[in-house]
Amino acid sequence: MVVSADTIESVELVDGSMRVALLSYGAITQGWWLGDTPLILGYEAPADYLTDPFFMGAIVGRVANRISGARFSMNGAEFLLDANEGANCLHSGAMGLARQNWIAEKVSQQEARFSLLSEDGAGGFPGRVVFTVSVKLQAPRLTYTFFAQPDRPTPISLAQHNYYTLGEDTALHLKLKLASDRCLAKRDDGIPTGELNKASGNLDFGTFRRLGDAPELDHFYTFRSPGMDQPIAELRAPSGLGMRVWSDQPGAQVYTGRGLSTPFTKNGGMCIEPSGFPNAPNVASFPSMIFTPDQPYRQVLALEIDEGGA
Repeated sequence: MVVSADTIESVELVDGSMRVALLSYGAITQGWWLGDTPLILGYEAPADYLTDPFFMGAIVGRVANRISGARFSMNGAEFLLDANEGANCLHSGAMGLARQNWIAEKVSQQEARFSLLSEDGAGGFPGRVVFTVSVKLQAPRLTYTFFAQPDRPTPISLAQHNYYTLGEDTALHLKLKLASDRCLAKRDDGIPTGELNKASGNLDFGTFRRLGDAPELDHFYTFRSPGMDQPIAELRAPSGLGMRVWSDQPGAQVYTGRGLSTPFTKNGGMCIEPSGFPNAPNVASFPSMIFTPDQPYRQVLALEIDEGGA
């Protein structure tokens, strides 16, 4: 189905002084505001997302992040994917979830639900999968709940791709703290080597540090205790605004937006993308992201704004 600006639906959630704008295309979070303060980057016109190269605010998958050589093998069969970043597949290519028009439903003033049927072979991936994403605003918290029901074993790993600003004109003003002291070693093309390294020097965010100290940051960090009991990441802005991130995923890509360009600026926003390990279908030592009819996919991501951060 060809997606045009006329087929994109908009949904707005409101709770007190907090507001969220959502789009059916890519199940995109177009905007998130506290009063008049924009907390994320976004385009004003929905049509601009049709040519957006940055995955701005989208739900990315079927498999988020990178797959080496745009191929993987499973149960003796090889599957060829869309090579959209050199020889590799990034965020599942042109047929990925970020490039599809989801069915949008406004459940209440504070909740919306998005659903999408991805047919067997879409983007080269096996299996027919029904995806649903619920977005719930309970100020000061915004929660994304992901679910995917496949009809056969297939890799699934979703990520939410907001570019966070907390009202700043550059992400380099923000301070970041991570519940992690390990990140995946990677090749020059961003593909993990399979090794897990200690996060040292400019990669160490065990305590709050300015992102300006690491403007080229684009690494996958693994969490010490995946789960919703404690934040996996915290951001602070000079204004005093803060954000805490909870996730049940084993790690997250942390990215300072170095590849952003017009109409945005380099490092104009930063991403924290909890998901499964990148390239896991090709690395036996990584946690499996194969899900089945009997073991469907689930993920919860919660973001909470703190107006009194130091």
